Amino acid sequence: MKKTKVPQDKTALETIRELCYAVDENGKYVQVQSSGWEAKDTALNLAWEVLNEELRAVIDEVRAGKSSPLAYYLTRNQMDAKMLSGYMGISSRKIKKHTVPKHFDKLDDATLKAYADFFRISIDQLKNPEMP
Repeated sequence: MKKTKVPQDKTALETIRELCYAVDENGKYVQVQSSGWEAKDTALNLAWEVLNEELRAVIDEVRAGKSSPLAYYLTRNQMDAKMLSGYMGISSRKIKKHTVPKHFDKLDDATLKAYADFFRISIDQLKNPEMP
């Protein structure tokens, strides 16, 4: 994209500028500040709507006893069992199992502490999340 064509649309981030790279009049890449691009803003807003819907659904499942609080923290942090497995060294199969309340309720303190430490919360917050 040419330096003069970098979008300068007003977006939700109004005062924040985004660093972009564009081609100047000499054909060299240069850094250019952009105030935003409406198409990108729209796409991000749609993505956030989907994520919020997923989180609301998981909150309903946790409150109904169909999913464990671990499912809430996974969704809230935009993670799945495979991703968490890679960070924690716990098999994704076990993590999926722990999203089922009857299995989560049987977890030992060491496993609960490992999850709580990963999410930077207390064990009590892990067991009893403050969900909106």
